[in-house]
Amino acid sequence: MDMKFLNIASPPQRQVQGQVQRQIQAQAQNQPATAFEQKARETAESFEAVFLSQILKSMSMGIKTDGPFGGGHGEDIFRDVLNEEIANQISRNGGIGLSDAVYREILKNQEVGTVNAR
Repeated sequence: MDMKFLNIASPPQRQVQGQVQRQIQAQAQNQPATAFEQKARETAESFEAVFLSQILKSMSMGIKTDGPFGGGHGEDIFRDVLNEEIANQISRNGGIGLSDAVYREILKNQEVGTVNAR
């Protein structure tokens, strides 16, 4: 008796279907599904954080220091560290959209590299 009308998949096929559905759900939520995609997302966010840090650094260049207890090499270093942390927080909390564009480009380049390798 043919039971294909029940549409019951064999265990390996169910596993593949589950993986595909997880990838589709992750893409719909714009979250990485594989280890490579996770690393690509982290790299894109790191790139955005460095970019934002440079913007914040250039914004704070003209700020004058306070009287006799301000200024110096220590304050310059602290300001750079503060700018980096602010940039990291901005990037982690959605950023300015740069990380999304970089993430998509990384994935595109990976697809092209995979196709060319074949």
